[in-house]
Amino acid sequence: MWIASKLGFYSIVQKDTNEWHVRARDRDDLVRLTASAYLSAEIQEWPAADYRWRVIIRDQDQIRAIFQALAGTIDYSNFKSEIGNRPDQRPKLEAYHTLWANLYAIQRTKKPSQ
Repeated sequence: MWIASKLGFYSIVQKDTNEWHVRARDRDDLVRLTASAYLSAEIQEWPAADYRWRVIIRDQDQIRAIFQALAGTIDYSNFKSEIGNRPDQRPKLEAYHTLWANLYAIQRTKKPSQ
């Protein structure tokens, strides 16, 4: 699952039963996330991996805490504007605009349901 939030950009995958890798391309994104979720998880660096930094979670309560922390950050009416206003996230804005435009292009190809 990809998550774009005002705390950062994450990829969360389940590797084994009760083991999730919360991955990021910016270490500071994981610092913000673990602090917001009140987790003391170790941020690991995997230099050769496609996501260089990650936190390995082996407790369902901790993965729930991550999602609760992310949900608690939704206090804006426009995501891209919020990212543009945050110096720590602003470098991702162009990538988010590109993703938005590519997904919007898919939407435009769909015929109305009714």
